[in-house]
Amino acid sequence: MLGALLPGAQHLQNVHPLFVHFPIAFLYAAALLYFLAWAAEREAWAWTGLWLLTLGAVSAAAAVGTGLYGAEGVMIARSVKAHLLINHKRIMLGVAALSVVLDAWAMAARPMPSRGRFYFLALLVVLVAGLTVGADFGGRMVYDYNAGGDACGQPIEFTR
Repeated sequence: MLGALLPGAQHLQNVHPLFVHFPIAFLYAAALLYFLAWAAEREAWAWTGLWLLTLGAVSAAAAVGTGLYGAEGVMIARSVKAHLLINHKRIMLGVAALSVVLDAWAMAARPMPSRGRFYFLALLVVLVAGLTVGADFGGRMVYDYNAGGDACGQPIEFTR
């Protein structure tokens, strides 16, 4: 059915690639908006940051859920799983958890915490750094080892 709606999706090993770009976009944008709101002292921008952070946390949960569901069935070599998939999984679980914690904190102190603001912003930097590194591991699996589709034969062994 998905292939009828999205013909390119019929080549996917699982639906995880359809979900991963949302938290990347929302969480990067949330961090940017929060920093701009802080620098420009614009509460409206902080409210936008809060909404983006909430969307990022929800979409990160969906991406993690689809990733965990599809991880066992992804056709990659054991060496790629050992070097890339496990690191990707651990980092992205941490990113999703941190996004939920930051969202709960921001929701409790709408739109942005005034007490502990430095720590909140510092944790947003940690979140973006983790997201960047975790996405790099995922991208390497897709583009270096064909973890996202069936464009070439499997498995491809890990190389540096």
